[in-house]
Amino acid sequence: MPTHILKAYKVRLYPNEEQQIFFAKSFGCTRFIWNRMLSDKIDHYNEHKTELKNTPAQYKKEFEWLKEVDSLALANVQQNLRAAYSKFFKGAGFPKFKKKGQRDSYTTNNQKGTVAITDSTVKLPKIGHINAKFPSKVNGLIKSATISRTPSGKYYASLLVETIVNELPKTHSNIGIDLGLTDFIVLSDGSKVANPKFLAKLQAKLAREQKILAKRREVAKADQRKLSESRNYQKQKLKVAKVYEKITNTRKDFLHKLSFNLIKNHDVIAIEDLNVKGMVKNRKLSKAISDSSWSSFTTMLAYKAEWYGKELLKIDRWFPSSKTCSGCGHLLTKAELPLQVRSWNCPSCLQSNDRDINASINILNEGLRLVTIKTVGATGLA
Repeated sequence: MPTHILKAYKVRLYPNEEQQIFFAKSFGCTRFIWNRMLSDKIDHYNEHKTELKNTPAQYKKEFEWLKEVDSLALANVQQNLRAAYSKFFKGAGFPKFKKKGQRDSYTTNNQKGTVAITDSTVKLPKIGHINAKFPSKVNGLIKSATISRTPSGKYYASLLVETIVNELPKTHSNIGIDLGLTDFIVLSDGSKVANPKFLAKLQAKLAREQKILAKRREVAKADQRKLSESRNYQKQKLKVAKVYEKITNTRKDFLHKLSFNLIKNHDVIAIEDLNVKGMVKNRKLSKAISDSSWSSFTTMLAYKAEWYGKELLKIDRWFPSSKTCSGCGHLLTKAELPLQVRSWNCPSCLQSNDRDINASINILNEGLRLVTIKTVGATGLA
């Protein structure tokens, strides 16, 4: 059954010098509008205890150079700031001011063909066609485009496209997933996927490049030169950025391929709903947990399951998957099964259990139980 979805296509851009200057202006103007509107909102609230309803248009009278960039990019800043305030009132953090170079980007909308593509270019408002390289064919109606510049100096356009996907064939196979650090995932069929540990593999190289960067920062400081004017510092900063970029890209590629493979081969996927934010507070494990990107992996599984007609079930984080025998349901205490014990024999049914495989089987069984409850409730037989 075809499903209408919004899908993002990341396209590499190759702007000429003039187009790079326009992008720099756009990044600067959107950052300025965000910071100025946020500052004025804070000042107005402190004085009047009410929210200021300011818009980018009113700032164009005072700062005419704002007219040089895409007006839709400035309008999107207003929407994003409004959304940030809305999240704040729902318990999220307060909106932060943006710094130059922190994340250079802006978003524009497609109005009557202002954003379009050819075989080798992307057309954007006020700038025209830009040479581009497409990793895959873009199908559907382009809704918006987010232009960004990475710390390594590469330009990208993330095209949000309304398109149609077909459900994947049913496999009549269900799977439970236990997340880990030694093995990235352990499946209820007994198979394991090793943790690639992308950051750990490049940690030595990253530390070496960062050490050189720190030395060049000290040299520039001793010579009383601005870091922006130190060519050696900027060249080394680029090398550090490229290492980080390699880590990020290889991790994303691994997560996308693994998540799609699981969605393709299984109809129901059950996975534990971990409190990752709480877990990373553990100083000994925070780096390893962050490198694993469990949250990103679960997010990919969720939207791909929705796209392709599969079902992802998140099991309560307090469900005792590791301490319950998958054979008879006998529950051990935390003292009986400390974390360092990786395999155990059930004292009730004597079944030999691998800790992680046993957990994934229990996660699957709990997921199937929830499916049954949902199905019975939907049919009104409860």
